[in-house]
Amino acid sequence: MSQQWVYMFQEGEAGNKNLLGGKGANLAEMTQLGLPIPHGFIVTTEACTEYYANGGSLTDAIMVQIKEALAKLEDLAGKKFGDTENPLLVSVRSGARVSMPGMMDTVLNLGLNDVAVEGLAKKTGNTRFAYDSYRRFIQMFSDVVMEIPKPRFEKIIDRMKEEKGVQMDTELNADDLKEMVVRFKALYKEEKGVEFPQEPEHQLMEAIKAVFRSWMNPRAIVYRRMNDYPSDWGTAVNVQMMVFGNMGNTSGTGVAFTRNPSTGENKIYGEYLINAQGEDVVAGIRTPNPITQLEQDMPDVYQEFTEIYTKLENHYRDMQDMEFTVEEGKLFFLQTRNGKRTAGAALKIAVDLVAEGKITEETAVCRVEPKQLDQLLHPNFDPKALKAATVIGSALPASPGAAAGKVYFTAEDAKNAAAAGERVILVRLETSPEDIEGMAAARGILTVRGGMTSHAAVVARGMGTCCVSGCGEIKIDEEAKTFALGGNTYKEGDYISLDGSTGNIYGEDVATIEPEITGDFETLMAWADKARVLKVRTNADTPRDARNAVKFGAEGIGLCRTEHMFFEEDRIMKIRKMIVSKTEAERREALKGLLPLQRGDFAGIYEAMEGRPVTIRLLDPPLHEFVPHTDEDIADLAKEMGLTFEDLKATVEGLHEFNPMMGHRGCRLAVSYPEIAEMQARAIIEAAVQVKQEKGYDVVPEIMIPLVGEKKELKFVKDIVVKTADEVIKEAGIEMEYHVGTMIEIPRAALTADAIAEEAEFFSFGTNDLTQMTFGFSRDDAGKFLEDYYGKGIYESDPFARLDQTGVGQLVQMAAEKGRKTRPNIKLGICGEHGGDPSSVEFCHKVGLNYVSCSPFRVPIARLAAAQAAIKNR
Repeated sequence: MSQQWVYMFQEGEAGNKNLLGGKGANLAEMTQLGLPIPHGFIVTTEACTEYYANGGSLTDAIMVQIKEALAKLEDLAGKKFGDTENPLLVSVRSGARVSMPGMMDTVLNLGLNDVAVEGLAKKTGNTRFAYDSYRRFIQMFSDVVMEIPKPRFEKIIDRMKEEKGVQMDTELNADDLKEMVVRFKALYKEEKGVEFPQEPEHQLMEAIKAVFRSWMNPRAIVYRRMNDYPSDWGTAVNVQMMVFGNMGNTSGTGVAFTRNPSTGENKIYGEYLINAQGEDVVAGIRTPNPITQLEQDMPDVYQEFTEIYTKLENHYRDMQDMEFTVEEGKLFFLQTRNGKRTAGAALKIAVDLVAEGKITEETAVCRVEPKQLDQLLHPNFDPKALKAATVIGSALPASPGAAAGKVYFTAEDAKNAAAAGERVILVRLETSPEDIEGMAAARGILTVRGGMTSHAAVVARGMGTCCVSGCGEIKIDEEAKTFALGGNTYKEGDYISLDGSTGNIYGEDVATIEPEITGDFETLMAWADKARVLKVRTNADTPRDARNAVKFGAEGIGLCRTEHMFFEEDRIMKIRKMIVSKTEAERREALKGLLPLQRGDFAGIYEAMEGRPVTIRLLDPPLHEFVPHTDEDIADLAKEMGLTFEDLKATVEGLHEFNPMMGHRGCRLAVSYPEIAEMQARAIIEAAVQVKQEKGYDVVPEIMIPLVGEKKELKFVKDIVVKTADEVIKEAGIEMEYHVGTMIEIPRAALTADAIAEEAEFFSFGTNDLTQMTFGFSRDDAGKFLEDYYGKGIYESDPFARLDQTGVGQLVQMAAEKGRKTRPNIKLGICGEHGGDPSSVEFCHKVGLNYVSCSPFRVPIARLAAAQAAIKNR
């Protein structure tokens, strides 16, 4: 039997999101539940993949099945496509297997032409409505399918409103809208050189292709990369009979959530507009009414709406995001999906649903996106600073959180400023899907237009970015890059602060405080800890970071980088003295000055960790990182050290390396200068002895030798470490356990891991360097070309942010297997930044590592991801 590319709603299998997309699967399920859903059909995700395989065109088989489904839809609707008496109009919407709000495209009122518009006017007895629908269709089709920028049509609308002396689109009459259609079609012809297409079947095929194309548009690619969604999923297309919210005052359209997506409160939340179509609500062109007002405007409709939304939440056992339309007093649901929510709301909803007996603890753990927790792990406003700050305006609290930063007015400027290390607030008249990268780069978003369900609000909530929307008091001049509010004018680069929980706007940089894990967060994390197998450690180089990580649930330190301790002002001179020493004796003398400082650092970290395991890496970077490079700085240092400029310059030049990443660093330093490893091993063990004796903590130091690629070099450095450690323990007259292991960050180490495990008691995978070495490009330089790779579909994600499981992952798996074969009880962990990435954590669980290690603020993310991996892979 030939492949089925198209399914009617009543045929679709409810659970099959991979084939039908999330929206399509839910529409099929809602149809089967007997809810008031306009009829329609789904063109599958596989048809999208086929479209790309076929060079960006629909195959004959797909087109035949679309035409057959259209004929069935005409029968169900009792209307004909393009008919002069009773035309069938459809919406064409994307529907990926996961919700991607605002990322892909929609066309409404498809099927209208110069003849059908008259048929619609005659059938409904409402000429104004018919031409309003036609002008909307021309604008959407031109924008989405033919790529004529939407603002060109908006200019025509604004000019007409001016001519007619009206404020709102709804005040334009039927003749005005007929004239608008003429002007829209003239613009289309001017842009495309041909008349606006009149054949409805042609319109439909072009719109379906446009939705498939939108799967690979830049904003969708960025969104997928941010959320780890692969490009080979494709999107489905939902073709659905139109119902009309723009037929007058007994019609309307809205978006609603069964619970508050900002706070998680169990209370209906949403907005609607009378005499409008769906895009009007999310575009934020008119200010919508709160959903509760529907009870006054249309009590019967509200009653039915309440019954259906309750039924939907009970059925899906999750907070639902619903779109609905009222056509002349009759309610229709256009879609439902699990709603995007803030991290705080996600936790509250998950914990509440367990309390309500609707889901289990493990289901609750799987309901919260690990990456979302990032929102809760960032600072909030300091109450004292907030009290002293002046509110310059307020608007809708669209996405909670505290954000302070410099004002930027375009997505491009926001992105560039954030890349340069600025804290950014993006200020826009209204955001559009094209702004995705600027929104992702911003700490906060402020818009002049738009409600609680506008594009800015929905996308910001999904990203966990603070957002205040719909501040109509703002007078913005995007070209001049200024806005006026509260009697002041703010220009690009000025500081403002936003409170996404209250909607308040402050004209200054308000100070923030650190977050805490309490309440629902604590409850869910306790459930996660019950479920997970992987331990979670932190990467920390200071007692402060270590204490912070413990607060967030870290079970040890997986990486303490000793070199970070040398850069402080009182130490840099001591290490420079060691570097410029000409003999071993001079070097040892210089190292004596560093020993007590290192010992103090390690003691502070051991105390902060209160007996939890601590892995300390010996000196890793090349020595040239510690010396100055300009003549002026070299001259200053020479003077301070009592050296000639020429001597010091020669030493600095002698340290220069053509490829420092692969140069004289890591264990190679200890091979050349064994005394460095000796001093560090002594400091590590002396600090452990001190803390054991003074505080009673049973410290078991783990000493990690970096950048090993050969068993013999590991043995050489390990012998120095062991000899020194044993001497210190003997001197102290106590018993102390310690372990010596290595960092697997060179492909050769992974390939020869069985031999290396003869010497190493643990492996810690340094996936940052392992990724650089495996791909053959530097993390610091890859940004110059990776964007091109994403845009051309060569790479889907940044291999430094998300572990490349196919290549680098294979090396990790191989090293783990080989290491265990030699030493069955070898401890295996990962300490690259991948340790805090959820998909990488799941991979670590699957290959049987003992722990992941990540920066302190990502510890809860790793804990939750580890729990989800355990539940998913049971």
